[in-house]
Amino acid sequence: MTTRLIGGLDRLVAAILSAGSWLLLPVVALLFLQWPLRELVGGLSREANDLGQWLFALYVAMAFTAATRAHTHLAADAVARTYSDRTRAIIARLGALFCLLPWALFMLFAGAKLVIPSVRMLEAFPDTYNPGYFLIKLALWLIAGLVLLQVTIDTLRPRDGSA
Repeated sequence: MTTRLIGGLDRLVAAILSAGSWLLLPVVALLFLQWPLRELVGGLSREANDLGQWLFALYVAMAFTAATRAHTHLAADAVARTYSDRTRAIIARLGALFCLLPWALFMLFAGAKLVIPSVRMLEAFPDTYNPGYFLIKLALWLIAGLVLLQVTIDTLRPRDGSA
């Protein structure tokens, strides 16, 4: 049962990250379009900027977990390369439990005073009053939630890697 649950969580996180990877295209397009919108159209550049900001916040929130899953995040592994696979797996599980788990829980609880009021009022960007600013704050919980799911996957996955 645990193997099926972990496999399901793993597929869920993979699907979320796969969908989130496509956010990069509109972010790049919106960044590119700001100058032509401002100079040639005479408007809408601030709206493009605001939309790009919240899409970028969501993208970065997902990219952190994607880098962790791909083992491409920053790591001091010059010494760890000499360790056995089993030792490295134990260190990774302990790191997830004693570093990532407390950090993610802290982000959820400490961020509540920032995120909840913003989402309740559907906070707009303060300088343009365009909608969506609350999504930037909600990205804080997205990153923490994805990290919690990944910690669960990494610590409960059977050692042989099946899930």
